[in-house]
Amino acid sequence: MNFSSIAHVIGVLLIVTGSSMSLPIACSLYYQEDDLYPFIYSALTALAIGIPMLWLFRKENELNIRDGFFIAVTGWIFVSAFSALPYMLHGSIPSFTDAFFEMISGYTTTGATILTDIEALPHGLLFWRSQTHLLGGMGFLTLTIIFLPHGMGGLRLFRAESSPGQVITKEKFKPRNRDTMVRLWWLYIGLNILQIIMLTLGGMGLFDSLCTAFGTVSTSGYSPKNASIGYYDSAYIDWVTIFFMFLGGLSFVLLYQILLGNGKALQINTEFRWYIGFLIFFCGGVSLILWDNGVYTSLVDSVRYGTFQVMSLLTTTGFSTADYELWPQSAQMLLYVVCFIGACAGSTTSGIKIIHYVILCKFMYQTIRKIFFQPMAMVSVRLNGKAIDDTIINLAICYFIINIFMIFIGGFVMTLTDDMDYVTAMSSVIATLMNIGPGFGMIGPTENYAFISDSGKWFLSWNMLVGRLEMFSALVVFYPSFWEK
Repeated sequence: MNFSSIAHVIGVLLIVTGSSMSLPIACSLYYQEDDLYPFIYSALTALAIGIPMLWLFRKENELNIRDGFFIAVTGWIFVSAFSALPYMLHGSIPSFTDAFFEMISGYTTTGATILTDIEALPHGLLFWRSQTHLLGGMGFLTLTIIFLPHGMGGLRLFRAESSPGQVITKEKFKPRNRDTMVRLWWLYIGLNILQIIMLTLGGMGLFDSLCTAFGTVSTSGYSPKNASIGYYDSAYIDWVTIFFMFLGGLSFVLLYQILLGNGKALQINTEFRWYIGFLIFFCGGVSLILWDNGVYTSLVDSVRYGTFQVMSLLTTTGFSTADYELWPQSAQMLLYVVCFIGACAGSTTSGIKIIHYVILCKFMYQTIRKIFFQPMAMVSVRLNGKAIDDTIINLAICYFIINIFMIFIGGFVMTLTDDMDYVTAMSSVIATLMNIGPGFGMIGPTENYAFISDSGKWFLSWNMLVGRLEMFSALVVFYPSFWEK
């Protein structure tokens, strides 16, 4: 591996991390709270290590795909570790394990928290907590690619951090990686600004609007309030959040094409149609169950709360407006199923992704048709009007199976490390592996992860990273052949 080039990229990551603390520093100055110096010391530490690494290893060497995988795994760990410093220096989260858990949960857009009283934090730390969503939503490495010199292998970094779903859909719109990243980030920032404006128009304060928008478009879930979005008790805020969670669940390449007026791209997109179909089925099902059981007195409220929770879990955001564990078991069962899905490939969401379900369902249908009805027929799975080859089908099947195995193995590990009930154990793995945040049992929407042991938190932190990197990039480093020359 090109260790000098790897060190160069890690240096860029640390510089970006240290520089990013300028915003929470400004927030601390504005509110005149006691978290100013922890941020200054943390930023200087990151810069003091990152700048020499950038200078000492400034020779530009091409990164190969193995270097990209290695950076994709270690880069997130370095960034999360340095980002934990403000919490430790301030004393609000003195444990490195807890602070690292909180930060990697933010960067991986999981939204799982160990904080029992979120509102007790100073504004600067609250802002930094939500800003990790903003940085991690599009992928921290995609931001780094913008600052890398040409010829450093940005494409390999992007592939290492991209989901298999993007490989399947082959979505791209600019030949140069830096141009692609810049346009994606402008679209991403634009959506955040638009939501901030709409939330402030609905009566939400500017600070809360910033933090909420950062956690919505990135489909992450950190809120500055203990009761999450339910704190505001506003139908307007709920529907605005639903709308931007929906946009966050769409492929950003597709969003870009829509903005350019390319309606045909939307019309032929197979995954988008399935996305809408999933939403109609699960939102409608949960809403009708809530209304039929009298959980809410009106159908309008049932649709509002049911749609919000389905959208939040389907897009792996993790916001909540109600304690869904008090809902009827049938509604909870639908929500539990939603946790296994995820939204579209190329979005800010995590999870298995709809594109894999599309391929699996179409493949099963075509295979059954061939075996029982048309033995001479050629099995062909089509996406966006085009047939895909067997390699793509095998990739989707493999990705689905690995996810399921990881969930069951992880659930068993959590029952061993923390001796927790199987519902909480399984749910903790699903919620972290799919980057959802809240789950069921002792980590439900009104609970947190503070009670879990240090070993359990490190295991769940690894699950968050594996889920954010879509399995393969994180797991490939365990192959012995990966380290061979």
